[in-house]
Amino acid sequence: MNRHTEFMRKALAEAREAERAGEVPVGAVIVSCDGELLASAHNRSISENDPTAHAEILALRGAGKRLQNYRLPDTTFYVTIEPCIMCIGALIQARVRHLVYGAGDPKGGAVESLYNIPKDPRLNHRIEISSGILAKECQHIIRLFFKKRRDNRR
Repeated sequence: MNRHTEFMRKALAEAREAERAGEVPVGAVIVSCDGELLASAHNRSISENDPTAHAEILALRGAGKRLQNYRLPDTTFYVTIEPCIMCIGALIQARVRHLVYGAGDPKGGAVESLYNIPKDPRLNHRIEISSGILAKECQHIIRLFFKKRRDNRR
């Protein structure tokens, strides 16, 4: 198993934790350049009544505290679903080196689907992007979650 797959599996485990808690199942992990897991998180917006409590934001906060730095250069960030506008903005502000995500998000993705914020030449930081890592698994967990929600409303 390669490094990207290994860490995406950890992000998927976080997504499953979110699902068990009734949250939108998104998970994230952030890793140092030598492969040390710095932080992991899952969505907690509902339970914390906090619209910013996305997995990405919570993982960034954890890594920043651990490293005692608001900048996280030379890190790789893994997340199950393409980040939204808020989250890709935070990843850029943190100076994350590499973003790896599983499935695209055609309704809210701000990396490649709806927007392409990282490619905006006006920004002063470039983030390397890799996508499609365990995409089917990442997509399945979120699709199933929303299908169950729709079915329960009927």
